Amino acid sequence: MKLNRLLTTVAIATGLFAGTAHADDMRIALVVKALGIGFFEAAAEGAKEAAGELGGVEIIYTGPTDTTAEGQIEVINSLIAQNVDAIAVSANDTDALVPTLKKAMQRGITVISWDSGVADDGRQAHLNPSSNALIGNMIIKLAADNLPEGGDVAVLSATTTSTNQNIWIDEMNKVMGNYPGINVVGTVYGDDLADKSYREAQGLMQSYPDLDAIIAPTSVGIVAAAQAVADAGKIGQVNVTGLGLPSEMAGAIESGASKSFAIWNPIDLGYSATMLAYQLATEAATAAPGAEIAIGRMGTITLDETNSAAMADPFVYDSSNIDAFKDIF
Repeated sequence: MKLNRLLTTVAIATGLFAGTAHADDMRIALVVKALGIGFFEAAAEGAKEAAGELGGVEIIYTGPTDTTAEGQIEVINSLIAQNVDAIAVSANDTDALVPTLKKAMQRGITVISWDSGVADDGRQAHLNPSSNALIGNMIIKLAADNLPEGGDVAVLSATTTSTNQNIWIDEMNKVMGNYPGINVVGTVYGDDLADKSYREAQGLMQSYPDLDAIIAPTSVGIVAAAQAVADAGKIGQVNVTGLGLPSEMAGAIESGASKSFAIWNPIDLGYSATMLAYQLATEAATAAPGAEIAIGRMGTITLDETNSAAMADPFVYDSSNIDAFKDIF
Protein backbone atom coordinates (compact mmCIF):
# COMPACT_ATOMS: atom_id res chain seq x y z
CA MET A 1 0.00 0.00 0.00
CA LYS A 2 1.49 3.34 -0.95
CA LEU A 3 1.57 5.72 1.98
CA ASN A 4 2.72 8.74 -0.02
CA ARG A 5 0.23 10.51 -2.22
CA LEU A 6 1.68 11.93 -5.41
CA LEU A 7 1.07 15.65 -5.57
CA THR A 8 0.18 16.58 -9.10
CA THR A 9 -0.64 20.20 -8.45
CA VAL A 10 1.75 23.03 -7.75
CA ALA A 11 1.55 25.01 -4.54
CA ILE A 12 0.14 28.25 -5.86
CA ALA A 13 -2.00 26.81 -8.62
CA THR A 14 -5.70 27.57 -8.49
CA GLY A 15 -6.77 23.98 -8.42
CA LEU A 16 -10.55 24.16 -8.05
CA PHE A 17 -12.97 26.79 -9.29
CA ALA A 18 -16.66 27.35 -8.72
CA GLY A 19 -17.59 27.67 -12.37
CA THR A 20 -16.30 30.07 -14.98
CA ALA A 21 -14.77 33.18 -13.46
CA HIS A 22 -15.78 36.68 -14.56
CA ALA A 23 -14.00 39.95 -13.98
CA ASP A 24 -16.54 41.05 -11.39
CA ASP A 25 -16.53 37.77 -9.45
CA MET A 26 -15.67 37.84 -5.77
CA ARG A 27 -12.53 35.73 -5.34
CA ILE A 28 -12.32 33.70 -2.14
CA ALA A 29 -9.08 31.76 -1.56
CA LEU A 30 -9.34 28.52 0.40
CA VAL A 31 -5.80 28.03 1.73
CA VAL A 32 -5.22 24.52 3.11
CA LYS A 33 -2.40 23.03 5.16
CA ALA A 34 -1.08 21.12 2.17
CA LEU A 35 -2.34 19.99 -1.21
CA GLY A 36 -3.10 16.31 -1.80
CA ILE A 37 -4.90 15.64 1.51
CA GLY A 38 -8.35 14.08 1.14
CA PHE A 39 -9.89 16.05 4.00
CA PHE A 40 -9.07 19.35 2.32
CA GLU A 41 -10.07 18.17 -1.13
CA ALA A 42 -13.49 17.34 0.32
CA ALA A 43 -13.60 20.80 1.96
CA ALA A 44 -12.92 22.33 -1.45
CA GLU A 45 -15.98 20.55 -2.82
CA GLY A 46 -18.03 22.21 -0.11
CA ALA A 47 -16.53 25.58 -0.99
CA LYS A 48 -17.54 25.08 -4.61
CA GLU A 49 -21.07 24.19 -3.48
CA ALA A 50 -21.31 27.42 -1.48
CA ALA A 51 -19.96 29.46 -4.40
CA GLY A 52 -22.57 27.93 -6.67
CA GLU A 53 -25.35 28.89 -4.27
CA LEU A 54 -24.05 32.42 -3.83
CA GLY A 55 -23.32 33.10 -7.50
CA GLY A 56 -20.62 35.47 -8.70
CA VAL A 57 -17.99 33.79 -6.53
CA GLU A 58 -14.72 32.23 -7.70
CA ILE A 59 -13.01 29.74 -5.38
CA ILE A 60 -9.23 29.58 -5.45
CA TYR A 61 -8.16 26.30 -3.84
CA THR A 62 -4.50 26.46 -2.95
CA GLY A 63 -1.82 25.56 -0.41
CA PRO A 64 1.80 24.47 -0.09
CA THR A 65 3.11 21.03 -0.96
CA ASP A 66 4.05 20.35 2.67
CA THR A 67 2.63 21.33 6.04
CA THR A 68 4.86 24.30 6.82
CA ALA A 69 4.15 27.89 7.81
CA GLU A 70 6.77 29.02 5.30
CA GLY A 71 4.88 27.35 2.47
CA GLN A 72 1.60 28.96 3.50
CA ILE A 73 3.23 32.39 3.81
CA GLU A 74 4.47 32.09 0.23
CA VAL A 75 0.98 31.15 -0.95
CA ILE A 76 -0.67 33.99 0.99
CA ASN A 77 1.79 36.56 -0.35
CA SER A 78 0.87 35.44 -3.87
CA LEU A 79 -2.83 35.87 -3.06
CA ILE A 80 -2.19 39.36 -1.69
CA ALA A 81 -0.44 40.24 -4.94
CA GLN A 82 -3.51 38.95 -6.82
CA ASN A 83 -5.68 41.21 -4.61
CA VAL A 84 -8.21 38.49 -3.83
CA ASP A 85 -11.31 39.50 -1.89
CA ALA A 86 -11.04 36.99 0.94
CA ILE A 87 -8.61 34.44 2.36
CA ALA A 88 -9.87 31.49 4.41
CA VAL A 89 -6.91 29.60 5.85
CA SER A 90 -6.42 26.38 7.80
CA ALA A 91 -3.16 27.33 9.49
CA ASN A 92 0.01 25.31 9.91
CA ASP A 93 1.15 27.65 12.71
CA THR A 94 -0.84 29.80 15.14
CA ASP A 95 1.50 32.79 15.15
CA ALA A 96 3.83 32.58 12.15
CA LEU A 97 1.15 33.54 9.61
CA VAL A 98 -0.03 36.61 11.53
CA PRO A 99 2.27 39.28 10.00
CA THR A 100 1.41 38.16 6.47
CA LEU A 101 -2.31 37.97 7.20
CA LYS A 102 -2.19 41.40 8.82
CA LYS A 103 -0.72 42.69 5.58
CA ALA A 104 -3.61 41.10 3.72
CA MET A 105 -6.18 42.80 5.97
CA GLN A 106 -4.39 46.14 5.60
CA ARG A 107 -4.88 45.74 1.85
CA GLY A 108 -8.62 45.37 2.40
CA ILE A 109 -8.71 41.56 2.10
CA THR A 110 -11.12 39.73 4.41
CA VAL A 111 -9.26 37.08 6.43
CA ILE A 112 -10.77 34.19 8.36
CA SER A 113 -9.27 30.97 9.65
CA TRP A 114 -11.09 27.66 9.74
CA ASP A 115 -10.28 24.15 10.97
CA SER A 116 -6.87 25.21 12.37
CA GLY A 117 -6.81 28.78 13.59
CA VAL A 118 -4.40 31.68 13.75
CA ALA A 119 -3.94 34.11 16.62
CA ASP A 120 -6.79 36.56 17.08
CA ASP A 121 -4.99 39.55 15.56
CA GLY A 122 -4.22 37.64 12.37
CA ARG A 123 -7.85 37.18 11.29
CA GLN A 124 -11.31 38.63 11.60
CA ALA A 125 -13.06 35.41 12.62
CA HIS A 126 -12.34 31.72 13.12
CA LEU A 127 -14.58 28.74 12.37
CA ASN A 128 -13.94 25.66 14.45
CA PRO A 129 -15.29 22.42 12.96
CA SER A 130 -16.73 21.62 16.37
CA SER A 131 -16.31 22.62 19.99
CA ASN A 132 -12.70 22.05 21.04
CA ALA A 133 -13.85 20.64 24.36
CA LEU A 134 -16.19 18.15 22.66
CA ILE A 135 -13.45 17.02 20.27
CA GLY A 136 -10.91 16.62 23.07
CA ASN A 137 -13.33 14.50 25.06
CA MET A 138 -14.35 12.51 22.00
CA ILE A 139 -10.86 11.38 21.02
CA ILE A 140 -10.06 9.94 24.44
CA LYS A 141 -13.58 8.54 24.87
CA LEU A 142 -13.23 6.59 21.61
CA ALA A 143 -10.18 4.84 23.06
CA ALA A 144 -11.56 4.42 26.58
CA ASP A 145 -14.87 2.95 25.42
CA ASN A 146 -12.96 -0.08 24.17
CA LEU A 147 -10.76 -0.36 27.26
CA PRO A 148 -13.19 -1.02 30.14
CA GLU A 149 -10.31 -2.19 32.37
CA GLY A 150 -8.08 0.74 31.43
CA GLY A 151 -4.88 0.64 29.41
CA ASP A 152 -2.02 2.50 27.76
CA VAL A 153 -2.71 4.87 24.88
CA ALA A 154 -0.48 7.15 22.81
CA VAL A 155 -1.15 10.15 20.61
CA LEU A 156 0.03 10.52 17.01
CA SER A 157 -0.55 14.17 16.09
CA ALA A 158 0.27 16.32 13.05
CA THR A 159 2.96 18.95 13.69
CA THR A 160 4.16 20.43 16.95
CA THR A 161 2.67 23.77 15.86
CA SER A 162 -0.70 22.56 14.53
CA THR A 163 -3.15 24.85 16.28
CA ASN A 164 -6.18 22.60 16.28
CA GLN A 165 -4.45 19.34 17.26
CA ASN A 166 -2.63 21.03 20.14
CA ILE A 167 -5.88 22.48 21.49
CA TRP A 168 -7.68 19.14 21.18
CA ILE A 169 -4.89 17.33 23.01
CA ASP A 170 -4.99 19.97 25.78
CA GLU A 171 -8.76 19.51 26.05
CA MET A 172 -8.28 15.73 26.14
CA ASN A 173 -5.83 16.07 29.03
CA LYS A 174 -8.35 18.17 30.97
CA VAL A 175 -10.87 15.32 31.06
CA MET A 176 -8.50 12.42 31.68
CA GLY A 177 -9.86 12.16 35.22
CA ASN A 178 -13.15 11.02 33.73
CA TYR A 179 -11.44 7.92 32.33
CA PRO A 180 -9.77 6.13 35.24
CA GLY A 181 -7.19 3.56 34.26
CA ILE A 182 -6.39 5.19 30.92
CA ASN A 183 -2.75 6.21 30.76
CA VAL A 184 -1.31 8.40 27.99
CA VAL A 185 2.24 7.13 27.59
CA GLY A 186 3.47 9.48 24.88
CA THR A 187 2.78 11.92 22.06
CA VAL A 188 4.57 11.89 18.70
CA TYR A 189 4.25 13.94 15.52
CA GLY A 190 3.99 12.73 11.94
CA ASP A 191 3.86 16.21 10.34
CA ASP A 192 0.73 15.15 8.43
CA LEU A 193 2.99 13.12 6.15
CA ALA A 194 1.85 9.56 5.57
CA ASP A 195 5.30 7.96 5.57
CA LYS A 196 6.52 9.79 8.69
CA SER A 197 3.23 9.10 10.50
CA TYR A 198 3.59 5.40 9.64
CA ARG A 199 7.13 5.35 11.08
CA GLU A 200 6.03 7.18 14.22
CA ALA A 201 3.23 4.67 14.77
CA GLN A 202 5.73 1.84 14.35
CA GLY A 203 7.98 3.55 16.89
CA LEU A 204 5.16 3.81 19.41
CA MET A 205 4.45 0.08 19.21
CA GLN A 206 8.15 -0.71 19.58
CA SER A 207 8.64 1.70 22.50
CA TYR A 208 5.48 0.56 24.30
CA PRO A 209 4.97 -3.19 23.78
CA ASP A 210 1.82 -3.13 25.92
CA LEU A 211 0.22 -0.26 24.01
CA ASP A 212 -3.54 -0.65 23.71
CA ALA A 213 -4.53 2.26 21.47
CA ILE A 214 -3.17 4.97 19.20
CA ILE A 215 -5.18 8.21 19.06
CA ALA A 216 -4.55 10.20 15.87
CA PRO A 217 -6.48 13.51 15.70
CA THR A 218 -5.46 13.91 12.05
CA SER A 219 -6.89 12.29 8.93
CA VAL A 220 -3.40 11.52 7.58
CA GLY A 221 -2.06 10.06 10.80
CA ILE A 222 -5.00 7.80 11.56
CA VAL A 223 -4.78 6.02 8.20
CA ALA A 224 -1.02 5.59 8.51
CA ALA A 225 -1.32 4.29 12.08
CA ALA A 226 -3.99 1.76 11.09
CA GLN A 227 -1.73 0.46 8.32
CA ALA A 228 1.21 0.25 10.73
CA VAL A 229 -0.89 -1.77 13.18
CA ALA A 230 -2.01 -4.12 10.41
CA ASP A 231 1.54 -4.56 9.11
CA ALA A 232 2.79 -5.27 12.64
CA GLY A 233 0.21 -8.02 13.06
CA LYS A 234 -1.34 -6.22 16.03
CA ILE A 235 -4.97 -5.99 14.92
CA GLY A 236 -7.03 -6.78 18.01
CA GLN A 237 -4.17 -5.71 20.26
CA VAL A 238 -3.76 -2.04 19.32
CA ASN A 239 -6.88 -0.07 18.41
CA VAL A 240 -6.41 2.99 16.20
CA THR A 241 -8.88 5.82 16.69
CA GLY A 242 -9.17 9.58 16.43
CA LEU A 243 -10.30 11.75 13.53
CA GLY A 244 -10.48 10.39 9.98
CA LEU A 245 -12.42 10.24 6.74
CA PRO A 246 -14.91 7.41 6.13
CA SER A 247 -13.59 6.86 2.59
CA GLU A 248 -10.05 6.41 3.91
CA MET A 249 -10.90 4.48 7.09
CA ALA A 250 -13.44 1.98 5.75
CA GLY A 251 -10.72 -0.64 5.22
CA ALA A 252 -9.38 -0.18 8.75
CA ILE A 253 -12.88 -0.62 10.21
CA GLU A 254 -13.37 -3.76 8.13
CA SER A 255 -10.01 -5.23 9.14
CA GLY A 256 -10.48 -4.38 12.80
CA ALA A 257 -7.44 -2.11 12.98
CA SER A 258 -9.89 0.61 14.04
CA LYS A 259 -13.05 -0.03 16.03
CA SER A 260 -14.39 3.50 15.66
CA PHE A 261 -13.35 7.04 14.80
CA ALA A 262 -14.98 10.45 14.47
CA ILE A 263 -15.03 13.43 12.13
CA TRP A 264 -17.24 16.29 11.09
CA ASN A 265 -18.16 16.50 7.45
CA PRO A 266 -15.30 18.34 5.66
CA ILE A 267 -17.68 19.21 2.82
CA ASP A 268 -19.82 21.08 5.35
CA LEU A 269 -16.72 22.74 6.79
CA GLY A 270 -15.49 24.07 3.44
CA TYR A 271 -19.03 25.19 2.66
CA SER A 272 -19.37 26.99 5.99
CA ALA A 273 -15.95 28.67 5.77
CA THR A 274 -16.84 30.02 2.33
CA MET A 275 -20.19 31.32 3.53
CA LEU A 276 -18.55 33.04 6.51
CA ALA A 277 -15.86 34.64 4.36
CA TYR A 278 -18.48 35.85 1.89
CA GLN A 279 -20.70 37.36 4.58
CA LEU A 280 -17.78 39.33 6.01
CA ALA A 281 -16.29 40.32 2.64
CA THR A 282 -19.63 41.69 1.40
CA GLU A 283 -20.20 43.41 4.78
CA ALA A 284 -23.50 41.55 5.12
CA ALA A 285 -22.18 40.64 8.58
CA THR A 286 -19.57 42.07 10.94
CA ALA A 287 -17.08 40.04 12.94
CA ALA A 288 -17.79 41.00 16.55
CA PRO A 289 -18.43 39.07 19.77
CA GLY A 290 -22.04 37.94 19.91
CA ALA A 291 -22.61 38.40 16.16
CA GLU A 292 -24.98 35.86 14.64
CA ILE A 293 -23.98 35.02 11.07
CA ALA A 294 -26.00 32.94 8.62
CA ILE A 295 -23.99 30.28 6.80
CA GLY A 296 -26.46 28.88 4.29
CA ARG A 297 -27.78 25.37 4.79
CA MET A 298 -25.66 24.99 7.96
CA GLY A 299 -27.82 27.54 9.76
CA THR A 300 -26.38 30.28 11.96
CA ILE A 301 -23.21 30.55 14.00
CA THR A 302 -22.57 32.88 16.93
CA LEU A 303 -19.13 34.41 17.45
CA ASP A 304 -17.68 34.24 20.96
CA GLU A 305 -15.41 36.75 22.70
CA THR A 306 -12.52 35.78 20.41
CA ASN A 307 -14.68 36.02 17.26
CA SER A 308 -14.66 32.21 17.02
CA ALA A 309 -17.58 29.87 16.43
CA ALA A 310 -18.18 26.12 16.24
CA MET A 311 -19.86 24.49 13.23
CA ALA A 312 -21.18 21.17 14.58
CA ASP A 313 -20.53 18.25 16.94
CA PRO A 314 -18.21 15.42 15.79
CA PHE A 315 -19.91 12.26 14.54
CA VAL A 316 -18.76 8.71 15.34
CA TYR A 317 -18.25 6.14 12.58
CA ASP A 318 -17.96 2.39 13.14
CA SER A 319 -18.94 -0.89 11.52
CA SER A 320 -22.63 -0.09 11.96
CA ASN A 321 -22.63 2.96 9.70
CA ILE A 322 -19.36 3.19 7.74
CA ASP A 323 -20.88 1.74 4.55
CA ALA A 324 -23.38 4.60 4.35
CA PHE A 325 -20.60 7.21 4.29
CA LYS A 326 -17.51 5.65 2.71
CA ASP A 327 -18.45 6.65 -0.83
CA ILE A 328 -19.34 10.23 0.12
CA PHE A 329 -16.12 11.63 1.64
